[in-house]
Amino acid sequence: MSEHTVKAFDDDIGQLRGLIAEMGGLAEQAIRAAIEALQRHDLEAAARIVAEDKKIDALEMQVEQLAVRIIALRAPMAVDLREVVAALKIAGVVERIGDYAKNIAKRVPLIDSHGEIEPLSVLPAMATLAAALVHDVLDAFAARDADAAVSVCERDKAVDDFYNSLFRVLVTHMMENPKTIGQVAHLLFIAKNLERVGDHATNVAEMVYYAATGTHMAERDRATIETI
Repeated sequence: MSEHTVKAFDDDIGQLRGLIAEMGGLAEQAIRAAIEALQRHDLEAAARIVAEDKKIDALEMQVEQLAVRIIALRAPMAVDLREVVAALKIAGVVERIGDYAKNIAKRVPLIDSHGEIEPLSVLPAMATLAAALVHDVLDAFAARDADAAVSVCERDKAVDDFYNSLFRVLVTHMMENPKTIGQVAHLLFIAKNLERVGDHATNVAEMVYYAATGTHMAERDRATIETI
């Protein structure tokens, strides 16, 4: 390819990475903000998170359009093609992560007695772990860092452990405090949303690993987790 064509291709790839990074930043921020809104019972913040999810949706469309244009006009091969395809898939996963944050925010108005539910204090730590996985896996994508992608998969177990522990604590709380069943059920769904964020981060990690190496990550041993 000519020097001009190579530069144009590099610019397109750079733009693609930038869009993915922006999507990831918004999704990560939404997760943290949704849990903060839950803690403070901040209905305005929760509504803002729900409304701003449209920004992530719009970025996903931009990624799709750019990826298709790159494939059609640049005919990338080998590692470049893998990166473009990975970006296309990752955009869909990050959009879903944004949806989980939105779902958490939607439950904020429904938990009006949160001050009486002690297990709520554990959710922020779980959210911090999940958001960190999203941040780190997208850093791994930007750097084409296969080792960092593997690390994200390994750390997802901590999120699963949090979920399993919270599941038991919250079910016990409902049994001991029947009046809080409705409220605690919402917290169970929020915990499940955070657990799914961790799972999606590992899905992205597998795509990053393949894009960087051209081989699939070894099958991960996933412990059986409890479900709601």
